[in-house]
Amino acid sequence: MKTLFRVAFFSLVLGVGLSLSNAVQAQETVKSQVDEMPVPPGGMGGFTEYMMKNLTYPTAAKEAGTQGMVVVSFVVNTEGKVGSLEVLRGIGKGCDEEAVRVISNSGTWTPAKIEGKSVASKMTLPVQFKL
Repeated sequence: MKTLFRVAFFSLVLGVGLSLSNAVQAQETVKSQVDEMPVPPGGMGGFTEYMMKNLTYPTAAKEAGTQGMVVVSFVVNTEGKVGSLEVLRGIGKGCDEEAVRVISNSGTWTPAKIEGKSVASKMTLPVQFKL
């Protein structure tokens, strides 16, 4: 029987924690101010549902009772592809890798826009692991 766990996306629900900064990816430069933030497939509600269904609590983390927040930064490029993933704050026991795996497989996002033109943007996403 699987251990029940809850994955909380406080920043997604409250609209806090997603940040935009200057980013360069494949010669794409982004300004710190955009008209529209990147949007994951299905919107924020769809993204939360995707994370709940696809994020697996690592066995080593369950066995060790590891809980906490993994903070991942990534770039959404002008085509909406997720790349340049980096763990800014990890908790170990496989949770860091799992957060990166699920975000990297999240599909094609709607990219950020400035004056209707797609731009690359850097996002920061906290992923909460709780037994």
